[in-house]
Amino acid sequence: MWYTPIFQRFRQLLQPRRRLAIFEACLIGLVSALAAVLLKSGVGLLGAWRVQTSLLLPAWFVLPGIGLAFGFLAGWLVERVAPETSGSGIPQVKAVLARIPIALDLRVALVKLVGGILALGSGLALGREGPTVQVSAALAAQLSRWFPTSPDHRRQLIAAGAGAGLAAAFNTPIAGVLFVVEELLQDFSEFTLGTAILASFIGAVVSRLLGGRSLDLNLALTASKTEFFVQDIPFYLVLGIVAGLMGALFNRGIIASLTVYRRSLRFGLPARVALAGLVSGMIVALLPLAFRDNTGLREILITGEASWSMAAIAFLSQFILTLVAYGSGVPGGLFAPALTLGAALGYLVGMGEHSLLVPFGIVTGLPITYALAGMGAFFTAVARVPITGIIIVFEMTTNFNLVLPLMIGCATSYLVAEKLEPGSLYDKLLAWNGITIEKAAPAGGIMTNLTAKDVMQQQVETLDTEMPLDEVIQAFARSHHRGFPVVENSKLVGIVTQSDLFNIRDRNLANDTPLREIMTAAPMSVTPIHTLGNVLYLLDRYQISRLPVVNGRKLIGIITRGDIIRAEADHLNGENDTPRLRPDPSYIVYQTRSPSIGRGRLLVPVANPETAGILLEMAAAIARDRHYEIDCVQVMLIPRHSSPSETEVRTAKSRRLLRQAEVLAKKWEIPLHTQIRVTHDVAQAILETINEEHIDLILMGWKGGTSTPGRIFGNVVDTIIRQATCEVVLVKLGTTPHSPVQTRLIASVPTPHSPLPTPHSFNRWLVPIAGGPNSRLAIKLLPALLTLANDPQIRLTQVFKPSELKPDMSISEQAIRHLMRRRKLPSTVVALPVQANSVAEGVINLVKTEGYDVVVVGASREGLLQQAIQGNIPEAIASGVESTVILVRGAINNKY
Repeated sequence: MWYTPIFQRFRQLLQPRRRLAIFEACLIGLVSALAAVLLKSGVGLLGAWRVQTSLLLPAWFVLPGIGLAFGFLAGWLVERVAPETSGSGIPQVKAVLARIPIALDLRVALVKLVGGILALGSGLALGREGPTVQVSAALAAQLSRWFPTSPDHRRQLIAAGAGAGLAAAFNTPIAGVLFVVEELLQDFSEFTLGTAILASFIGAVVSRLLGGRSLDLNLALTASKTEFFVQDIPFYLVLGIVAGLMGALFNRGIIASLTVYRRSLRFGLPARVALAGLVSGMIVALLPLAFRDNTGLREILITGEASWSMAAIAFLSQFILTLVAYGSGVPGGLFAPALTLGAALGYLVGMGEHSLLVPFGIVTGLPITYALAGMGAFFTAVARVPITGIIIVFEMTTNFNLVLPLMIGCATSYLVAEKLEPGSLYDKLLAWNGITIEKAAPAGGIMTNLTAKDVMQQQVETLDTEMPLDEVIQAFARSHHRGFPVVENSKLVGIVTQSDLFNIRDRNLANDTPLREIMTAAPMSVTPIHTLGNVLYLLDRYQISRLPVVNGRKLIGIITRGDIIRAEADHLNGENDTPRLRPDPSYIVYQTRSPSIGRGRLLVPVANPETAGILLEMAAAIARDRHYEIDCVQVMLIPRHSSPSETEVRTAKSRRLLRQAEVLAKKWEIPLHTQIRVTHDVAQAILETINEEHIDLILMGWKGGTSTPGRIFGNVVDTIIRQATCEVVLVKLGTTPHSPVQTRLIASVPTPHSPLPTPHSFNRWLVPIAGGPNSRLAIKLLPALLTLANDPQIRLTQVFKPSELKPDMSISEQAIRHLMRRRKLPSTVVALPVQANSVAEGVINLVKTEGYDVVVVGASREGLLQQAIQGNIPEAIASGVESTVILVRGAINNKY
């Protein structure tokens, strides 16, 4: 039947989810309109009182005084209650929609509303449209908490609130929707468009019913005065070019203004906004009376009542006043200033055309048309939203004569501005605050968006072509790998797998048979730019589990099925889709230097005075053994909205901790460098120190657990393990009682070669080994750590499953021989196996039953962070025992 599709659509409309979405969109539109009208009325009343007062009393006293007083109140409210409301508000909404954790709730809405009324009503040359967008988005975010929804649904509701706010402020529902999909959310899905359209429509209608006309423009005065002729086209191109040039300059000026306020005027937000109000009031007091009302000034420009000199003064003064106001951090937007500047610029171009062509008898368009087209062109050059720029002016004027001039001016200004200063002003404002929103990857998922280089393992264990067969077998026995790339002169020439060894068991080859005779030559490989889809196809096509990644013939990594599975899991968990905050670089506020005479550098981040002494003692033991210098760093966190290089901090407490390290190093005759870094991110500051100081080993403490979801050791430690290229030694200090290390270390003065004073509970040592490279690294580190013990007793152990009857202890025996060569130990080192179903279970039971004081575990980067089915062995051991646990991870370097 013909009515069946209509009935089905009606039934879909009545589904619970759709009914809720329709209700929420209508409610968001309603509250956005109320907020927009309230903000407009508040600014209008306060502004009218300011203008009237300036007519009754001396303007040179009233205007600066009101700007100073109300600016201070607005800045104080923002700084004390909701710092997120500083500035326009649109960048903050855009960041929230990109999943940046910035507050957006009822508190933000109320502070932005009141702060905007105080600041804009006091005469600061900014607009109320940006604040209206943030207020509406914050109200939508609060509603989404009262009516819990999915994260994606919540983002769409916030975007709908932002669109409704813009629609209510300008009475432009179509422009509100376009701004959401063109600038904020960039999502054209049915649900996004549906909620945005409905909310914007409701917002615009309610705002119009309550008296919120679009920018208070007298449309009756402009309806019959807009004309467009073919001969005007070159001048609209000129208007677009000039608007693009001045728009790019305006964007640079905004960023420069923010920088000047932050670096040169180092006082609080209330004082900065008060100063901006004072300066703005002084400038406006010197200008004609019409400049005291920004809305009235726009109406004069678009009705043709202004002279060319007045238009020029309007453009210059509004340009300067906007930079003065916005840089202070006042809660105000840039939409209205951009429209005023565009109107003045367009009016000047229109008058220029009139004076050039009319004397020759050529009919031209009126300057009013150029003023209105200039509004859209300049707005486009600033916000980089050409479609919104065209629609917003057209909806405000409802004049079809403006469509072609707007299209020419907006398109030209967009191209010019984008060529001179690429990117939206709102993206630049976010970047200035340390927030980078990455562009969404094209559709297709990680199989087409990620390449082999993105997920490959760069640390590759390789074998040489001339390695004898018996050493190849030992390499497989020591490692969990099922295959190794084979290299010759750093070039990939083959691959050897367990299957290759199985296939040669009947050939009776001699033990010294070189690997090149048994390897698989010319193996299948991929390049760094192969997509994961291509890699997975090759793995399935040839039924292999790993593929070398080569650049030419040079081996640069290896990729396995497990790497692809982890990448897919990260993608499903949202780790690859979440935009990253880009904090400012850390800043060194205190530093000492010693002679650089060591063979390497060891870094010790210190934070807790109770554990710093023991960590420094361990660092000293390693440094003396390896002839290293010690770098001691103290990291101080500051709020993200503050610049590390410009924030005043108190370093007295931190310097006391570093002075303790200096005293210890002087007694041990070890070169020590110290520094205090101010940062937004502790892990970033430590990584910067590692790179800048060329650190060879980092020794850091761990509290023994983390409450951060998705993390193994915590945000800082996990980041260091993943990204630090040097050796990493992670120490979890045990809960068994130690002697007062710090006190005894400071009180005693050892000779340069005497044993270091040590805690008595570091005597019984357990070292699980499996033969991998990090196990050997743990054995290599052990002689230095044993200086912490008075009478060390060491047990090397290998964990075997109960099904294995006769364990192979050759790896433990090799480790004992290495220890005896390095140092004559005061007690016998024993190597005993232990049977258990898992390594972690065997080690934990051994520690609990025999009471070991220290456990030293060698683990790879993958092992330290792996969350696969078999679990995280190092983390399980460290968390499962009360003894001190030392986790060792080697440097991240390619091995060919």
